Amino acid sequence: MGFGKGMSLLEDLIEKAGGCAVMDGGFATQLESHGASINDPLWSALCLIKDPHLIKRVHLEYLEAGADILVTSSYQATIPGFLSRGLSFEEAETLLKKSIKLAVEARDKFWDGTRNVPGNRYNRALVAASIGSYGAYLADGSEYSGCYGPDVSLDMLKDFHRRRLRVLVEAGPDLLAFETIPNKLEAQACVELLEEENIQIPSWICFSSVDGENAPSGESFKECFDVLNKSTKVNAIGINCAPPHFIESLLCKFKELTTKAIVVYPNSGDIWDGRAKKWKPSKCFSDDTFEVVAPRWRDLGAKVIGGCCRTTPSTIRAISKALKETS
Repeated sequence: MGFGKGMSLLEDLIEKAGGCAVMDGGFATQLESHGASINDPLWSALCLIKDPHLIKRVHLEYLEAGADILVTSSYQATIPGFLSRGLSFEEAETLLKKSIKLAVEARDKFWDGTRNVPGNRYNRALVAASIGSYGAYLADGSEYSGCYGPDVSLDMLKDFHRRRLRVLVEAGPDLLAFETIPNKLEAQACVELLEEENIQIPSWICFSSVDGENAPSGESFKECFDVLNKSTKVNAIGINCAPPHFIESLLCKFKELTTKAIVVYPNSGDIWDGRAKKWKPSKCFSDDTFEVVAPRWRDLGAKVIGGCCRTTPSTIRAISKALKETS
């Protein structure tokens, strides 16, 4: 299934942004700040059913904060997940498409209102379709362990992701964002799927890390990157939802392991307990700290910088401001 958008789309945005684009921040965090109740296996995807207006509101808040890239609300939106709630197959696919539609509508509304404003420093944002790992669907914290068990095979992971990937691409995002991939097996599944489906829009694959050295499975990033580096379908590799104090050393490591663009969007530093379904306080970065480290991360090679869980529009505003002032 070939789609005609040029692979240079992400590279063009990075260049327009001065060499490092800014993506948005924590989505569920911001939804909860507006009163959304998402303590549910569907997590933020529950708002696709109950509160779609809040999704668009959050997208607009991140655009206002300076985000060059919006990540959709589809991280934990899966066809099996929606089916388990009693929805039909058609309804599940419609909700996946809605995640793209809401982000595109927010982007277009914001751009139409700012493009001709004298002195505005915004770029026309790109919409990245979020594709959470198999562990995210399980909602048991396994995206932070990589322990899927002996019954999960390469073909099973490809089958799990395939229809969702097709539906999301057909809905017209600018990019694909595979997120919190915890092991080499799922990274390989994503790469093979991009090849088999002949996807023609840019994509990135981001891992999580719980020790700052390896993938959550314990496999080295060198092992995980080998399959990604060979693929022309993967435009960028990165790290998301890892503690921010890991980022500097991981950037140095990644620069040695790949020539692809590097994407980093850590969480605030809080630790998610996947079984207890709550955040545990830890070594957190304030917005002021993000403002200090973002230019350093850019100088170490990051081409896209943003935030993940527990970061907010004020975090993204701090990152955007710091990068623009030091470019």
